[in-house]
Amino acid sequence: MTVGVVVLSRLPGDAVERLRAEHEVRYRDEDSPVPVGDLPVLLSGAQAVVVTLGHRVDDAFLDAAGPGLQVVANVAVGYDNIDVDACRARGVVVTNTPGVLTDATADIAFALVLMATRRLGEAEREVRGGTGGGGWGMFHLLGTSVQGKAIGILGPGAIGLATARRARAFGMSVLLSGRSAPDPEAVAELDAEVVGFEELLERADVLSVHVPLSPATRHLVDAAALARMKPGSYLVNTARGPVVDEAALAAALGSGHLAGAGLDVFEDEPRVHPDLLGREDVVLLPHIGSATVETRTAMAGLAADNVLAVLAGREPLTPVR
Repeated sequence: MTVGVVVLSRLPGDAVERLRAEHEVRYRDEDSPVPVGDLPVLLSGAQAVVVTLGHRVDDAFLDAAGPGLQVVANVAVGYDNIDVDACRARGVVVTNTPGVLTDATADIAFALVLMATRRLGEAEREVRGGTGGGGWGMFHLLGTSVQGKAIGILGPGAIGLATARRARAFGMSVLLSGRSAPDPEAVAELDAEVVGFEELLERADVLSVHVPLSPATRHLVDAAALARMKPGSYLVNTARGPVVDEAALAAALGSGHLAGAGLDVFEDEPRVHPDLLGREDVVLLPHIGSATVETRTAMAGLAADNVLAVLAGREPLTPVR
């Protein structure tokens, strides 16, 4: 039986209701991952599938959906969970949700900058653990000021530039580096310098990672890159975990070469490298960059809009090219 739309995870807002207004919908109202054995039943006959980062869209997934599948709508800006080439080979459109999560993710990126440099996670744990050291003290939990320091934006796309704007508001200078030249107007607005990757590593007091995950960026920040970073600098990653070699990061922190790190994403998510878990100089968040009611609702709504457009024979709003 052909079913119009399959939604594999619980979604906020009215996205599912809007889909149901025009199509038959098979809705899996759960947050847990889909057992692999359930995919053939869930996907059979689908014309459109709405997925999140926890769903791997590969040949087996596409086989389970069958030849009638027209579009896979990812409720995320990144799409490393989707084999885009396999979809294209079958004529399946892939869409994502850029733009609507820019500010929320940039907020978390700069929150991690402040948490790492001011040792806020460590301080909060101290208070909750009842080991506050007697309260205020001249040398108690001394952190590092960001004012007058340089933030290096690795990947100056929308989220990277939004993070840079927040950094400028806190008195930081901005260095930008990426595969393509950033928007000249944004460079002028931020009074930023555009530099190469190695110079970015050498000059940044805080390196903030915003590149998508691809074969070219997997372990882009490896042991050699970390060794080039300024002694006493910090690393923040809100992009994708495998961009950073976590074992090398733990070693760089353990040696004292880096002063701290803030991570919202992990190399083997949700698992965190054990050498990072016990470190007080690392802030660890469970991939909440886009986790506001407003942002997640907008993401779900954009995914639904993409599905409705494709099934109506129109161009999707945000296709993956």
